Amino acid sequence: VQLQASGGGLVQAGGSLRLSCVVSGRTSGSATMGWFRQAPEKEREFVAAIRRVGGGIYYADSVKGRFTISRDNAKNTVYLLMNNLKPEDTAVYYCAANENRIITGLVHNPNYYPYWGQGTLVTVSS
Repeated sequence: VQLQASGGGLVQAGGSLRLSCVVSGRTSGSATMGWFRQAPEKEREFVAAIRRVGGGIYYADSVKGRFTISRDNAKNTVYLLMNNLKPEDTAVYYCAANENRIITGLVHNPNYYPYWGQGTLVTVSS
């Protein structure tokens, strides 16, 4: 399973960006997809997750109501629409995948995602 993230960039506070993550290889290996982010000198943190089938969408409290995760299974792509961006959203954003369904209580844990994309930088200016 290979993941390719894109869509990052520089945006002013209050602006929007849409990140994309294309899954290739054994695309069935994306039962659970997640977005994480890592700011300088901080630990990687959970942003959002979505299951391939059966619904199940999860958000970190810090982004709830501003970010929307979605997926197009026909295109093997997961999206993260980020609205009303804040300077504290500045980070490298990573998409991640697990070929198995991750239980609800663990979708926020990066250790349960064996596959990772290369990251895309989002910079929000004040």
